[in-house]
Amino acid sequence: MIKPKIAMTSKKDHNMKAEPRGKLIIVEGIDGSGKSTQIHLLEKWLAYKGVSVFRSEWNSSEMVKEITSKGKKKGLLTPTTFSLLHATDFADRYERNISPLLRAGHFVLADRYVYTAFARDIVRGCNPEWVKKVYDFAIKPDVAFYFKVPVDIAVDRILIGRPKLKYYEAGMDMNLSNDQYESYRIFQGRIIEQYDSLAESEEFTVIDGTLNIEEQQNIVRKKIMPLLEGHQTKARTTRR
Repeated sequence: MIKPKIAMTSKKDHNMKAEPRGKLIIVEGIDGSGKSTQIHLLEKWLAYKGVSVFRSEWNSSEMVKEITSKGKKKGLLTPTTFSLLHATDFADRYERNISPLLRAGHFVLADRYVYTAFARDIVRGCNPEWVKKVYDFAIKPDVAFYFKVPVDIAVDRILIGRPKLKYYEAGMDMNLSNDQYESYRIFQGRIIEQYDSLAESEEFTVIDGTLNIEEQQNIVRKKIMPLLEGHQTKARTTRR
């Protein structure tokens, strides 16, 4: 298995005008791992504590979303094109929101960060070193949570009430299987392998995604508590 370390810029040597005064907290994991639920609960808790908090979601840049959607519908996205579109989305959100808000002292919560692109792009066949260079402007998070869950449990969660998977979501572009559900399981299983390989080298805080919601959130809050010491609080919360 390929286990390259992402050479992201640290806060110390990042070429910002000033070192970020805020904190960057990110969650990673496959679809159905429960990460989005946990970061939502964390956002509410931090806001209750009076922390200025901003949440950023993967593939949410208005500038790129429409182009990506059209490409998916027409089935025209190659692995490299897919990678570059997501990189453009991330760069837009990073420069417009993440970086400025960190400098302003906010806690920035990212539902997926560069590790999502790294895992998915490698599984789709992109060169690991090339992917690292695309994202080398991004600073390393203060805390990176990885919600680890068996692929069968995650897939069952996703498929509840969902009549049909989307083409790229199921990894059908990779010719893993003619059956979209089997393709989805294989695709997600390979992404888990990439996350597992990153967990140690990138210092993820690994959380058992099969624990109940309250137990997981208690672990998350305990990890975040030290970051609150000496942090100036404001009764304001923003999201995009």
